Amino acid sequence: MKNNYVCIMAGGIGSRFWPESRTQHPKQFLDLLGTGRSLIQWTYNRFSNICPKENIYFITNESYIKTLKDQIPEINDANIISEPSRKNTAACAAYFAHKMMSLNKKANIVMSPADHLIMDEHAFERTTQEALEFVAQHNALLTMGIKPTRPDTGYGYIQYDPEEELDKVYRVKTFTEKPSLELARTFLKSGDFLWNSGIFVWNVNTIMDSMEKYLPEMHEVFLQATDVYNTPAEHDVIANLYTQCVNTSIDYGIMEKAKNVYVIPSYFGWCDLGTWESAYENSEKDYLGNAVFGDNVMIIDASECMVKAPKNKLVLIQGLEKFIVIDTKDVLLICERSREQQIKEYVAEVKRNKGDKYL
Repeated sequence: MKNNYVCIMAGGIGSRFWPESRTQHPKQFLDLLGTGRSLIQWTYNRFSNICPKENIYFITNESYIKTLKDQIPEINDANIISEPSRKNTAACAAYFAHKMMSLNKKANIVMSPADHLIMDEHAFERTTQEALEFVAQHNALLTMGIKPTRPDTGYGYIQYDPEEELDKVYRVKTFTEKPSLELARTFLKSGDFLWNSGIFVWNVNTIMDSMEKYLPEMHEVFLQATDVYNTPAEHDVIANLYTQCVNTSIDYGIMEKAKNVYVIPSYFGWCDLGTWESAYENSEKDYLGNAVFGDNVMIIDASECMVKAPKNKLVLIQGLEKFIVIDTKDVLLICERSREQQIKEYVAEVKRNKGDKYL
């Protein structure tokens, strides 16, 4: 267990959860489902059962560090990695790999988003332990794949080879990012496709070799800081180097290109809480199918709506069917559920017309 580490990626903005999620207080720090805990608190607690707490790191934007400390006060400053700018997941993975190589050359690493919903935490722990044991023994880049339950066009898909199995882990054949509905239906019928959870597991030496091969320029950037990792000088040196990193995902930069990519089929009630629709699907609902968050929300002749409002505000909804209604102190969003994938576009429109005030 001492060689197992977790890096929780917590730097995203979560614009599809606007107006609840804002630039200064994004979705990973929100309690979107009324559980009493934010998504990042759930994620931290989940991994604290898998490895020592001192081996759990967060990589987040500098502007979120205070919020992170407020929500997880027991975390040490040394376990908070400050990302100078948003450069996507490949830079996160490269930075953490180089940092771990200087700390523990036997490190087995889990790279996880901060905003996933896991319903069966015991199954998640078992699968993660199996994944860590696998990468400790094999030269493998491993991802957790989720058995699809519907032809969802919002997720990436992983095709695996049923014939190439090793300890219940399968070699990956192809990655497909957010397919059309027709293609997603074909994937579902074929039986050898899984949703890409975005949770990656590897040994530090394996990912370093892959970085050198597939992202050599980014690898060279972080090599320049070899002498300062885990020292007081690290922050300033990385701040200068980070601008040289290309903005790309770990999926595109490495996973889609490498030959030693494997997937472990996983069954732990996973959901990427990426949109209001996913929050609606995972919320308790009344007899008319309304998911309601707020102490003073009244529903009259409305059905299958997602409604979220401040506790002290009376909100009355009448006559709506399949709508999202999100009320905050300065923004009210009323949007058809079928159009919620366009919320990101609406946020861009707000920015063009109103500037950053409401973002």
